[in-house]
Amino acid sequence: MTAATGPRDPVDDYATALASALHGPARAKARLVAEIRGGLSDAVAARTRDGVPYGTATRAAVREFGTPGELVPDCQRELTLAQTRHTARTAALTVPVLLLCWLLTGTDAGFPRTLAVHLVAASASVALLAAAALPVTGSLARTLPVPHRLPLAVAWTGSAAAVTMGVACLALALVSALATDWRLTALACALAATSHAVLASSARACRRCARLTPPEGAEAVSDT
Repeated sequence: MTAATGPRDPVDDYATALASALHGPARAKARLVAEIRGGLSDAVAARTRDGVPYGTATRAAVREFGTPGELVPDCQRELTLAQTRHTARTAALTVPVLLLCWLLTGTDAGFPRTLAVHLVAASASVALLAAAALPVTGSLARTLPVPHRLPLAVAWTGSAAAVTMGVACLALALVSALATDWRLTALACALAATSHAVLASSARACRRCARLTPPEGAEAVSDT
């Protein structure tokens, strides 16, 4: 026999439904949902103190706050902005690792050296674009509207950088046969592979958030 469970708290159900519909950085998402849940709980508590039954107070508070479906568009925009900033920061921090990796190998081989020049040039461009996106998604976002296509642009820029790092891993594996210190080359390859994994994951999450974010002024999705 299974233990009997008490009635579900509609405030908890509300927060769960909202959380399941949103996508973005885990901490930002948890903080956003917690803030909304706290506000809803306070609204319910204020009504129950006036003698309103809990169920009635909860329904009234939800009408005041809006259903989870009605809150999703604005909440998703906020989380998409947070994910865009996270991806831009990740690219700005991890892309220079590629240059460090090539400096660690220190090979003068013809093809690897030529490939290194192209990879470093591409990485430098990505790092600059990522750095430019940081203020747009940070301090400037408080006063200026963020371009709707910026999250997708940052996502694809990050994806391109991740591909570059993947190619770098393969190239470094080839270079290891020419390197005098294979341990150092292995370290460089591991750094590039780790940077590739971190950036690729962040860029993939950013693309998903960008696809889920409705344009400004789009109608809210109502719960049925």
